[in-house]
Formats: sequence, C-alpha cells, structure tokens
Amino acid sequence: MRTHWRTLLLLMCVITFALPTQAQFKDPGIGGGIGFGGTFGQTQLRDKTSRFLARAFLRYPLVRHLQGEAGVSLGRVAGSEYSTMIIPIDYRFVLSPFSFDSWNLFLYAGIGALHYELEQVPLQASAKAKLKGWTGVVPGGIGLQFRLDDRVSFEMSGGFNYTLNDELNAVITKKKDAYWTYLVGLTVAGESGDADPDGDGLTNREEKQLGTNPKVADTDGDGLSDGAEIKKHSTNPLLPDSDGDGLKDGEEVNTYLTNPMRADSDNDGLKDGDEVMKHKTDPLKADTDGDGLNDGDEVMKHKTDPLKADTDGDGLNDGDEVVKHKTDPLKVDTDGGSINDGTEAARGSNPLNPADDAPPKKEELTVEVGKAIVLEGIIFATGKADITPETAANLEKAYNTLAQNPEIAVEIQGHTDNTGKKATNVKLSQARAESVKAWLVKKSIAADRITAKGFGPDKPAADNNSKEGRQQNRRIEFFRVK
Repeated sequence: MRTHWRTLLLLMCVITFALPTQAQFKDPGIGGGIGFGGTFGQTQLRDKTSRFLARAFLRYPLVRHLQGEAGVSLGRVAGSEYSTMIIPIDYRFVLSPFSFDSWNLFLYAGIGALHYELEQVPLQASAKAKLKGWTGVVPGGIGLQFRLDDRVSFEMSGGFNYTLNDELNAVITKKKDAYWTYLVGLTVAGESGDADPDGDGLTNREEKQLGTNPKVADTDGDGLSDGAEIKKHSTNPLLPDSDGDGLKDGEEVNTYLTNPMRADSDNDGLKDGDEVMKHKTDPLKADTDGDGLNDGDEVMKHKTDPLKADTDGDGLNDGDEVVKHKTDPLKVDTDGGSINDGTEAARGSNPLNPADDAPPKKEELTVEVGKAIVLEGIIFATGKADITPETAANLEKAYNTLAQNPEIAVEIQGHTDNTGKKATNVKLSQARAESVKAWLVKKSIAADRITAKGFGPDKPAADNNSKEGRQQNRRIEFFRVK
C-alpha cells in the first residue's frame, strides 16, 4: 500500500513540474494533473462508497477539441463483505466540444488494464475466483474544468468503469463487475505548438524558431507585433530598429510611413532618423524645400539649409545657384561686386564677374574745384523762383554729378540782370538758388554738400545794355568748392 502511494506521488511531482506554463482550453497543449475522490462498486454483493481513489494523468492534443490521455489510478472498491485494492492503467480520448477560455466541459472514453487485489474476501467467494490479477477495463464519463490561473485549473469528473471479468469481489456470476468513480483535483497544462497565447499572429512553434517571446506580443518593444513584423513588414522582431536608421520600426510604419527595411526611404542620402530628429526634413521627400537639390547634398555637400529654398536670400533658389549659375548658395553676392546674385541674374549680368556689377555712369558735368560752370537751360518765369518741368530736366546733369561723385561739394549761385531794384534782384537770385538746392536735396543729395547764394546783378557775365546780354546774366552757376 505504501509503495503504491509513493509511486503515485512521484508521478504527480513529475507531471506538475515538468510541464510548460500556460493552460488554454481553446488550444491546449501537453498537460497533466491529479485528482482525488472515491468509488462506488457495481457488483453482486452489497456495495458501498469508497472514500479512496487517486488518479494521475498526462494529456496531449490530437486534433482540435480532442486530446489523448494516459493515466494511472490507485483506489479501493468495497462493499459490506469485501474490499479490493485496484490499480487501473488506461488510455482515454477526451473530447471538449465547446472549449471556452475560462471553463471547459469534456467527455471521455477509453480502454485499459486493471490490477486488482482482494484485501477482504467475502464468505460467498467462488472457489475458482482469483484474489489477485489483471483484467481489462473500459472507462467513460464526463468532467468540468475551471481556470484558476494561466497554469492551473480545477477539475471535477465522474464516470463509469466496466471491467472484463467478474472477480473484483471474488464472487463469480455471469454478470461482469463494474464501478463508478468521482474525482476532484488540479490540472496543469501547457500550450500546443500551434497556440498563440500573446495574440501576435505567430504560433509557439514559430516563436521558438525565431527566438521571440511567446508571452509578449511585441518582443522588441518597437510598436509592431511580432507577427506583423514577420508576415507583413519583413522586419526583425528581435530588433526595434531593423534598418538602423534611428527610428523604431513601429514609428516608421505607423507615424512617418517610411520603409522600416530601408535606412533612407527617399534615397536622398540622409537616414530617416536623421531627417526626422536632426534636420527636420521630410523622410519621404528627397528635396524637402523643392529647391532642386536633394536634402543629403544640401546637408553634406553644399552646407545649405534643406528647409529653405534660398539659403542666402539673394533671390535665387539653391538649386539654380549650384546647377545653373554656378554661384555660391551661401553668399548673397558671389563675385563681391556689390550687386546680389539674384539681381544680376534678373538683369542679365554675370554674377561671377564683379566688373559688370555697377551700372554705367549717367552723363554729368565736368567742373574743377574753385571753378564754376553755368547750368544751361535753367529758365525761370519773370520774377519767379519755381522749378519748371523744363528746368528740372536740365538739372539732371547736376544731379548725376553729385550722385555719382559723393566726394564733391558745391555752391549753387544765382544771378540776375540789372533790371529793377538791386535788393529785389538779390532776393530773387537767392530764392532761385535755394529752389535748385531744394530740388537736388529732394532727389537724395545730402543737404550739407550744397550751399545756395544769390548775387543779384553784382556779377554780370555780359553787357546789360542788350537783350541778349541781360538774358545771359539771368543764370544759375554750379561752383565746385570741394
């Protein structure tokens, strides 16, 4: 008796600690357990319930909803006049027609061998009866499991066991002996190779081959399930950044829409991670700013800004500067001739030649320091100092002279003929000189470069006795003081 118990306990320990660690009723793997209960004999004598039955078993999947089970039991069938120790060893088919996650109803049927040994022989024992031996047994019954955690389930079952002889109670008749059983216990189950406990789309068998964690849907923590990495994106489920571009595979697929298997999705010479994190460029556009240069060339070759089409702000985009004009996209005025590259390109001059930067000088007056020249065509109405349109046109040479020669300073001198009062003529000549100065200042000539002085009739240039002479005396002179 003690030997039987030790053997059964050892078998229980082996089953319990050697199994994988997750029970799944929908897709069970190899598992096993132990139960305790009792029997009720069905013989020719007065039977009674036995409070002793223990069973250990090992289950494994055959097809969906069907498992095979090998088990060994140790128990006693007893009545008022007999007691028999039994050791059934059987193989059963276990059918789970529903197979829910948290509970499982099953039916079983099988065949096996039964070792029996009478401990109490009844008075009615047949002379031919063997008190110890083997016989066949056919078990069948029903059971129910309830999940306790991922590893362990509570199980209870009941069944009928038909033996192939009539010697369990040593009374031989034409009717075979049988007995009923009831058991409660615990089962420990593993998952099958086809199970997918983490729901990532890969079976346990596939995960084992790949080296991924069958209990974690996203082994590398990159935001993609292992199954999606293998079956959809062809990425490595063990590496969060399969292409080594600095972005996790999940970020590439879900956020940036880049290719997680290509470090440079747009083939612009920059890794996707550098574009997103460092340069802020679009990893799906080779030329983010649309300037004709790809982002990689801008960053590594030309040192221009890949987010700014015209890095130096000269009016030409970087691509045109590099490819078309051969100018420096980092310099506003490549040739240093004072005109920016965009202006030169627009007007048709060469932005690489400083000699053509300055426009040709406009016609100007030729006058030496300390000398004066008459500004021809400066005509005023009689007694007036207003600048007429005709006078303004004739003042352009004086303006050009001052505008194109910033070092020159002049005195605008007004003169009249001797007709009328002298004081009036002096005042008029001063007003006319002031009008000319005001016109030049309004045209952007600095006021401190010009003085105005009226001389009236004091410095005649011709004889006032003739009409022609008086006309010559009514004049404006341009006197260069510097």
